[in-house]
Amino acid sequence: MSDTAPQPVRISSEPVQLQALEPVLERVRAAVGDVPALLAISEDIGHTAPHPGEGSTGKLWELLASVTAVDVAAGRVLEPHLDAVAILAQSGTGTDPEGAWGVFAAEGPGLKLEAKRDHAGNHLLNGSKPWCSLASHLQGAVITAHVPEDNSRTAFAVNLKDSGVSCETPPWTSRGLREIPSGTVHFDHVSAAPVGGAAWYFERPGFAWGGMGVAACWLGGAVAVARDFRAALAKAAENGREPDQIALASLGEVDRIITSVAGYLAQTAERIDAGELSGSSAKSSSVDGSSPDGSSPDGSAPEGSSAWSEALRVRGTVAAAVERVQTVVTRNLGPGPLAFNEVYGKRMADLSLYIRQHHAMRDDAQLGALTLKGDRRW
Repeated sequence: MSDTAPQPVRISSEPVQLQALEPVLERVRAAVGDVPALLAISEDIGHTAPHPGEGSTGKLWELLASVTAVDVAAGRVLEPHLDAVAILAQSGTGTDPEGAWGVFAAEGPGLKLEAKRDHAGNHLLNGSKPWCSLASHLQGAVITAHVPEDNSRTAFAVNLKDSGVSCETPPWTSRGLREIPSGTVHFDHVSAAPVGGAAWYFERPGFAWGGMGVAACWLGGAVAVARDFRAALAKAAENGREPDQIALASLGEVDRIITSVAGYLAQTAERIDAGELSGSSAKSSSVDGSSPDGSSPDGSAPEGSSAWSEALRVRGTVAAAVERVQTVVTRNLGPGPLAFNEVYGKRMADLSLYIRQHHAMRDDAQLGALTLKGDRRW
């Protein structure tokens, strides 16, 4: 690894608080590849990190991007814990999570998780949930389940250490995010507490805000790749090989992309904090029913669901920027660092898998449907 101190990623319009971030980033760097240590760091950060929509959204995204710039997998560990903490706070249930938590809202063919009341009126979870990252390592999770009695999907807080919970450990063949395999979790009469009421999880504006927080992580990964590129060119220049016009043009393009996307995120964070993106985001207008975390809310979005449409814009813009930065950098640096530089190779593999949480043209189709209904700013 590099001996230089990890650098924050600038998103917020406020000055970067280097003294506050530097110790955290150093802890993250020392814990790369150590999942229990990364989860402990995430738990510590969760006690003080800002929640989206409360005046410091830009600083939250700056934190997520900065951690991901140190190590993409570390950002992938941190983001769901902070999202779970924010969801529980937004719900007003008074649940104060202990340990590290996740958010599991994905659906999969042939799998269904249901919540039914017992004779005492308590909810019990039965069934299976796919794509539950690090479930065996987590203390708890915010998880969505079908509630037959009101024909909805509702979020629940659940203790993953309950004896009725069993976690599959699937073979993980990908080079990317090897520390964070996602498997199916099975629930057998597991007690769960409703979070926010029926369908609240999808209807709250925080649903869209959380999706944008994931995009901030993606940006952090792209910034790290851009820094790798600049460092490689600078080292080559020190050794007497000045970058040619193609390399300089490529670095200029990367700078332009990173600067514009970071500015867009900063502007969006300010709009969230100003209350401009606080409308209901649930029941997203969708061709395939997908949503930022892989979930599938039913129904169609009401016109003017600006929080959700902005989330689609942000995520699509950042995902395209990440892919372009990766393409430009790999074309210039060639196979050498991919083959022999562990940090760079891991980062590229982790980031390539992470951005596949974006649904590409299907998300653009959702945005197009909302745009056709008049949800646009142009």
